[in-house]
Amino acid sequence: MHQAIPPGPSETNQTLPLFDLRQILSFVWRNWRFTAAITCIVLVIGITVLVRLTPLYTATAQVLLEGHREKAPGVDAILATADPDIAMMEGEMAVLRSSVFLRRVVEHEHLVAERQPSTTLTQASAEGRSILGWIGALMRGGLAKQATSAPAAPESADAAEIAATQALADSLTVRRAAQFGFVLAISVTSPDPGRSARLANAVADAYLVDKLDTRFEAARRASGWLNDRLDELRRQLRASEEAVTQFRDAHGFVQAGNLTLNQQQLSELNAKLVEARAELAQKKARAELLNALLAKSGNAANMPDLSAGNLGALRQQANELSQKEAELLERYGAAHPLVVNLRAQRRDLDRSISAETQRLAAAVKNEQELAQSRVASLEKSLREATGQSSTDDQTAIRLRELERTAAVNKTLFEDFLQRSKVTEEQSTFEPREARIITPALPPGSPSYPRKGFFLFANLIVGLLFGVGGAVAKEMLNSGFTMTKQVEDLLGLPMLASVGRLGERDRTVQGTVVPIYQYPAVKSLSRFSESIRSLRSGIQMTDVDHPPKVVQFTSAVPGEGKTTLALAVARSAALSRLRVLLIDGDLRHPSASRMFDLQNEAGLVDLLLGEVDVEQVVRYQEQAGFAVLAAGNETQTPTDLLGSERLKSLIARFTEEFDLILIDTPPVGPVVDPVVVSQLADKVVLVVRWGSTARELVKECVQQLSGHKKVAGVVLNIVDERQAQKYGKYAYSYYYQRRYYKRYYAE
Repeated sequence: MHQAIPPGPSETNQTLPLFDLRQILSFVWRNWRFTAAITCIVLVIGITVLVRLTPLYTATAQVLLEGHREKAPGVDAILATADPDIAMMEGEMAVLRSSVFLRRVVEHEHLVAERQPSTTLTQASAEGRSILGWIGALMRGGLAKQATSAPAAPESADAAEIAATQALADSLTVRRAAQFGFVLAISVTSPDPGRSARLANAVADAYLVDKLDTRFEAARRASGWLNDRLDELRRQLRASEEAVTQFRDAHGFVQAGNLTLNQQQLSELNAKLVEARAELAQKKARAELLNALLAKSGNAANMPDLSAGNLGALRQQANELSQKEAELLERYGAAHPLVVNLRAQRRDLDRSISAETQRLAAAVKNEQELAQSRVASLEKSLREATGQSSTDDQTAIRLRELERTAAVNKTLFEDFLQRSKVTEEQSTFEPREARIITPALPPGSPSYPRKGFFLFANLIVGLLFGVGGAVAKEMLNSGFTMTKQVEDLLGLPMLASVGRLGERDRTVQGTVVPIYQYPAVKSLSRFSESIRSLRSGIQMTDVDHPPKVVQFTSAVPGEGKTTLALAVARSAALSRLRVLLIDGDLRHPSASRMFDLQNEAGLVDLLLGEVDVEQVVRYQEQAGFAVLAAGNETQTPTDLLGSERLKSLIARFTEEFDLILIDTPPVGPVVDPVVVSQLADKVVLVVRWGSTARELVKECVQQLSGHKKVAGVVLNIVDERQAQKYGKYAYSYYYQRRYYKRYYAE
């Protein structure tokens, strides 16, 4: 009875569909224990690594960058700003990551004096060098790299501060919290949740302070420029006043006296000229400030004293619209029609403000030109009046010039002094451009490692290793496991598959039965049925002329050929056939030792003519068949097996016996089986299931097939539990075994 045993993966892929569900299920069935074991090992390693990892906590603070706001007049002339954009956001994030900024946080929070426990830090540092450290790297969202080994030697103050700054930079993550918003998320990762929240808030607060410091620095520089200018004007005023006083003292001028008409006219012209020059200086200063703003930001909207006319009302309306927009955004969102309509109104209002600002800026320039023309006109009138008065004292003219210079210097000094005070006061009321909208709180759970994802990743890796190992294990299994393999690779029929019989299976009533006696003790057993199937297969190879001389061989030792030959002989004897078993393995006479005939005369002695046939052919009462032992040792076994004497003996035995079985050595090591195959009617090749290399068996078949006498292959010592797991090609084997047990009673 033939047993169908499914093919191995390397052969079936050539003839089966690429994706055969039953084949895949069979692969899983026979390898699930191995895969589960590898997966469990990887999981245990992952859990061990997870337990040893230092948990890290990430706290996040959110900072909103606000857009441009209307400010008090005069301040925008010094500190002009614009609405935030993407480039500006990137710049602000670069500021937060800069070492100069983080060093202030380190100094403010006294991080240099803080020391983490060396054990925890060493574990966190060594984590990246562990076997599964790369799995942790997949789940690490900004690992705090400040977890480094404690320094071996004392560091200097600067080195410790630099190290603390670098540690803070490594643990800091700055990103945009919204794709289209202007919110910065400042995250700090630390083994201590309270510390991570404290540092995140400290960085956010330091950022706000840094922006105020920046604006204060800009205001300080502007104020410094005004102060320098005031010092220069103060020196000029002091020099001009001293010159007037010295001139008066030197020439005996008094402060008041009777003046002529021409002198009075000159005095009035001088007064008007002084006023005109003062006004010109004021207009010129405003024009210079306007030019500076245009050169710096290209926008004159921040020019002080431009709130006259409709500009103040327009700015007031813009502020109201901004407040309404903020309220609508909080209530509806940016895509709401009310918000869109309100933004359209703001854009129209901004254009009106821009136009009004440009008009007022043009007016400032026009006023400067008008004041300059007035000064030129007054100077011209003064020169004419001076030329008409021939009686004016040149000394008085010089005095008036000095007095005019002193008056102009005084007016300029007072004007700059007033502006300096206004700028200094107004800079203290600068509106904020950033604010914290979400302070950082101590996290309740660690951000690293993420245990669920970590274990899931370990599970996936374990499954990959398990499946890969199972595939490799099956690819390395070069033995025959299925009928299709035998038929496709060797081109020979499968005569039978004989299951494994353990000592427990052969124990009957407390006695261990020899395998070859099993068909007699349990004639209805599965093993006995396999032997009968083998006998039938041998007979069916040539129905017209059933073979009488059958040779048993194998590819390598240990295949069980001798045991099968004895079992077939015993089964045939039970069928009342006259059976002769010839031990043709002259090098390793296993059959002779089975019957304790290894020291008796046998085939070698018979071929050498030292004994007669009747002396060496011994009938075994217990076995039920005759046995011709190997005999004494010989140095020329191949020559003896190929002699004409053996050929004549086989011809004689065929007349006396119904079936002659010849047990020969394996084909792989020696050439004896090839020589004996010339005398046999059929050759049975015994192959151990799942063990003997397919390539070796194929080579042995090629050596024997030259005589075209190979009847087929017997798969021996089949592991029934494993054989039924080899897919659809093992179903017949599985169900035959299953239903055989139901139908027959042993």
